[in-house]
Amino acid sequence: MGRTTRRDLARTALALGASLAARPLGALMPSPRAPAIRTTQGSPTDRVRVAVMGIRSRGRGLARELARLANVEVATLCDVDRRYDAECVKAVEGAGGATPKIENDVRRALEDPDLDALVIAAPDHWHAPATILAVAAGKHVYVEKPCGHVPREGELLIEAQRRTGKVIHMGNQRRSWPGVNRCIEALHGGIIGRVYLARTWYSNNRGSIGVGKEVEPPEQLDWELWQGPAPRTAYRDNVHPYDWHWFERWGTGEALNNGTHELDVARWGLGVDYPTRVVSTGGRYAYRDDWEFPDTMVLTCEFGAGAAGAAITWEGRSSNRHPVEGWERGILFHGEKGTVLQVGDAYKVFANDAEHTLLEEVGDDRRDQVDVTDPTSPDASLDGVHLQNFVDAVRGQVESTSPIEEAHKSVLLGHLGNIAWRVGRALEIDPSNGRINNDREAEAQWGREYEPGWEPRVP
Repeated sequence: MGRTTRRDLARTALALGASLAARPLGALMPSPRAPAIRTTQGSPTDRVRVAVMGIRSRGRGLARELARLANVEVATLCDVDRRYDAECVKAVEGAGGATPKIENDVRRALEDPDLDALVIAAPDHWHAPATILAVAAGKHVYVEKPCGHVPREGELLIEAQRRTGKVIHMGNQRRSWPGVNRCIEALHGGIIGRVYLARTWYSNNRGSIGVGKEVEPPEQLDWELWQGPAPRTAYRDNVHPYDWHWFERWGTGEALNNGTHELDVARWGLGVDYPTRVVSTGGRYAYRDDWEFPDTMVLTCEFGAGAAGAAITWEGRSSNRHPVEGWERGILFHGEKGTVLQVGDAYKVFANDAEHTLLEEVGDDRRDQVDVTDPTSPDASLDGVHLQNFVDAVRGQVESTSPIEEAHKSVLLGHLGNIAWRVGRALEIDPSNGRINNDREAEAQWGREYEPGWEPRVP
């Protein structure tokens, strides 16, 4: 196929992984319970000018929500595929924004001295390199999950934030949702006693991506720039615009595409940082095609042991949408006194009795009944709440609800799950920094290979 396989990646990255593992981490890794980042400049009335990178779907939605916020200007739209420009411009204008400038190269977009921030919704292999380019140019960053294509990139972003002082805020939107925050407060307040297990799941009905054929890229796609930091390969007809998620060269699989959200809330609810042990099983069971990650995965992360320990499980079913507890995605928190079911922006509390008595129900996830007359209301767009927090953090008015130190810890769980699945065994983890212990093959996957000249360099 002209692509790097798991075996190739492990072989070519072995020396890199060993050298990175030997590098001191004191200046890179946060201490447990690292505080959220807060800037000191600016005021709530300051106009924030942003560029949005990657505008086909997710980025278009973010651009529209940003244009709805007071004193926020979507100044530039940036995509390597010109087919999406007009629709995204229309979305921004329809939300009340001025007509944005179009740019296909993010490096040129960052040259604008009046630009305050970059919002990144490009493919995963671009997330960390584009973030580092942005903070080096003096911009704040909202980066969609996952914050890195490999674990090492999360460490680089922590270092970049500390050196530059810029806000790096990840798009794990549930960190800003009011109902989720109420649920976490209730868990931490002891509503079900000590919480020791979080069971999470995600299901979908994704079909086969087939076996791709090498063809010429679409006329309006800059394939060279789309690849950016990734090693070069020929264009194939089952990669762009979405199925890159399932190729190791560019994507991170379902565990990080969707699992990140529930894993993040689970870790938050349990009040844990780095795991001590990670096990992952599964495979590409539903179809035989080019998909390189599991479509079916069960991931277990252990935190400590015995009476002081806790665990998170994630069940991912990309090609079977059968619900759990009536929901296609969600979290069950189990504790000494009961269970909490957290779904969307709502939660229910059940007693630990024979009848599983419903004790409390908070919030309502019926999005079709939401009043959207006020576009800045949390009820209108929960994404808008997270974006509002970001721009207010840029102004120095509030703390980021999703600082990069915390984002990296949650994203790392999915990365470790993918690595454990590739090597086919449990990983022993250093709970002080999340690093893999005593497994050279697994450690070699901590970093990745870059196209020469595109290696991310922390300013």
